[in-house]
Amino acid sequence: MEYLPQVLFSILLLVGIGYFARNVKKLSRNIKLGKDVDVSDNKPQRWTNMAKIALGQTKMVVRPIAGFLHVIVYVGFVIINIEVLEIIIDGIFGTHRIFAPLGALYNVLIGSFEILAFLVIVAVVIFWLRRNVIRIKRFLNPEMEGWPKTDGNLILYIELVLMLLFLTMNAADFQLQALNADHYTKAGAFPVSQFIAPIFEGMSIGTLTAIERSAWWLHITGILLFLNYLYYSKHLHILLAFPNTYYGKIKPKGQLPNLEAVTQEVKLMMDPSADPFAAPAEDAPIPEKFGASDVTDLSWVQLLNAYTCTECGRCTSECPANITGKKLSPRKIMMDTRDRLVEVGKNIDANKGEFVADGKQLLGDYITHEELWACTSCNACVEACPVSIDPLSIIMNMRQYLVMEQSAAPSDLNNMMGNIENNGAPWPFNQQDRLNWSNES
Repeated sequence: MEYLPQVLFSILLLVGIGYFARNVKKLSRNIKLGKDVDVSDNKPQRWTNMAKIALGQTKMVVRPIAGFLHVIVYVGFVIINIEVLEIIIDGIFGTHRIFAPLGALYNVLIGSFEILAFLVIVAVVIFWLRRNVIRIKRFLNPEMEGWPKTDGNLILYIELVLMLLFLTMNAADFQLQALNADHYTKAGAFPVSQFIAPIFEGMSIGTLTAIERSAWWLHITGILLFLNYLYYSKHLHILLAFPNTYYGKIKPKGQLPNLEAVTQEVKLMMDPSADPFAAPAEDAPIPEKFGASDVTDLSWVQLLNAYTCTECGRCTSECPANITGKKLSPRKIMMDTRDRLVEVGKNIDANKGEFVADGKQLLGDYITHEELWACTSCNACVEACPVSIDPLSIIMNMRQYLVMEQSAAPSDLNNMMGNIENNGAPWPFNQQDRLNWSNES
């Protein structure tokens, strides 16, 4: 019975980490469903982007209020992981405050953890008020109804409970240290929980121990549950923001990539020795689809983008099409891509590793033609994203499919392309007639 707590903790830890590893494997598989793309160029710039954007939070603080609050939560999350490390070691080996021999440094660490925990509580409360009382407009778009809204609030509740459990654990520990209870050596500084400790005055050592142990177990269990909740939440960006900013677009935002298949077709047309009517070789690969109609037609970087989306809505709030009442929401584009990818992943899981056609696709079933053609390709959404997501690339790929595979471009666009083909310009005038306006009185 002496080692029962360590055994139970080890089982809990193994189950929690094991289930997380299982979900990470599924996540990796889903992302790899996308087409391969070379992002090995300009590594110094990529490392710089990751350090500045993901680690340094430089694009978050563009909006100072939300940015400052997010930095508090972010720093609190990173720093308090040191405290989690201590809890894990204590849980496995049956020790208590294993880092206490660090002395003054340990006091500084615990004190900073408590201050950060308090600041996180304040930030979480403000975030909740912004979402549910002030009701900031970008959180009220149609795509935020249902689970996205619940998810956004749920994470705030989880963070609040975890921080309160941490402070409760320390407050009970503080009282036990004052009572010279066995196993509770005097260690740590408690600048916040010392104000909670008076609640426990007059309680017996047994009761205080039960409160401290209960808070300790609930805290670490909550952390493991939160770890596995990430896979089902927008908060995957906690983990994916780093690779996403590394693999993010580093070329000028206005520079759109050429389709390799189109490039090859143009080269064939420009080759005077090529026979346009020649039959393809028997071993020739199947011609690549122009553009994208489903998630498997997108690149793995675009699928990584979809999983990394924070649903903050900065892209949509900056989108001129959305501002003027058009149906387009760049955030919805990313959310739809992720939802379809999750659906495809579940299909593969249900069919023993093989995808069985379900009669659905990203284009049409999730994203409408109206949304795609509302985009002005201004890159405002790309510029606004705090984690280097590129919704425009998905929009352009799907437009390419509509134009080149289905000839489903809007009539105005078809007329323009016809004029370019016939007249060398988008206007419906022969080249010989273009200067006639100069003779008009």
